Amino acid sequence: MRKVRSGFTLIELLVVIAIIAVLIALLLPAVQAAREAARRAQCVNNLKQMGLALHNYVSSNEAMPAQSTWTVPSGQDNWGFNWYSALLPQMEQQTVYNTVNYWVDPWSADNTTAAYTQLALWLCPSESRTERIYGSYSIANYVANYGGPGCISPNSGLMIPSVNVSTELGPYLSKPGPIRIASITDGTSNTGAFSERLVGVPGNVPIRPGSPESKRGIYTLTSSGAAPGSGEVGALSFVQQCRAAMESAQPVNGNVVGQFQFIGYPGHLSLSSYTHYLPPNAASCKNPTSLEPSFLLVGGLSGASATSNHPGGVNVAFADGSVRFIKDSINSQAWWALGSRAGGEIVSSDAY
Repeated sequence: MRKVRSGFTLIELLVVIAIIAVLIALLLPAVQAAREAARRAQCVNNLKQMGLALHNYVSSNEAMPAQSTWTVPSGQDNWGFNWYSALLPQMEQQTVYNTVNYWVDPWSADNTTAAYTQLALWLCPSESRTERIYGSYSIANYVANYGGPGCISPNSGLMIPSVNVSTELGPYLSKPGPIRIASITDGTSNTGAFSERLVGVPGNVPIRPGSPESKRGIYTLTSSGAAPGSGEVGALSFVQQCRAAMESAQPVNGNVVGQFQFIGYPGHLSLSSYTHYLPPNAASCKNPTSLEPSFLLVGGLSGASATSNHPGGVNVAFADGSVRFIKDSINSQAWWALGSRAGGEIVSSDAY
């Protein structure tokens, strides 16, 4: 009588394991893509809420919030507050807003409650780093449009300082903010308001040139010819040199980026601003003529890029409240145009 075999042979078991491994390999990218799509959708929702809050703020104040404003008495620290604190009531965060004391500097013990409170609505779900580098100070991923290349038109964005910064703009001076809706002559649907930027890394963490983390760093261009000349030619030259630096140079660790969500200083782009200078997900580069430390990205001639972990681009909330995904491949002139409020540029819908 033939013996009936029970169970699997080793070969059969290996075949089953191999089939399961193949199925996992096929399904895992789809699962990861679905998760990223959900994270990106939440990021879009965050930006839409910010766009709505901005409109409510403008309705009440007849102007955009400033990139930085000084409300503290003279003689105290010159650091002030940025647009984050201004939008708190419109973001249903009145309780946090009530803890802000605008009559002392933001580093004061009187402001630790607001400064230490971490709000989920300021964080992109695709951000992979959420550690607080500077003690208990909260972090944020969203940044406001400071404008396009300063060598073409300084302070051309929507949220700019409420005072002028002559020391870092050199010959490219501009009237300070805040900006009114009537000043957006390019149209609110053609002018960026907010985008996103990955936070910096701790100072003891090296950033390898050309790695995915390189867009978190800040690069100081050392060549005497790296300072942007005037106009489009100078701006394009700066963009090319910054792209080259991202692939081969060692960046300054931009560990202050995104680390102090309520604190502002005129012209300091690292804290809460981005510029439509270098394309999305490019490096952030400092103009070599700037006198300030590299990590601060000071002045209209530096480039503070919008960056994200979304594959292929970044989300941008426009002044009309809409949110669009802007690809890394957008050409420089179109990106610059979306950053200026009154440049007179014409941007076709297929440009991005």
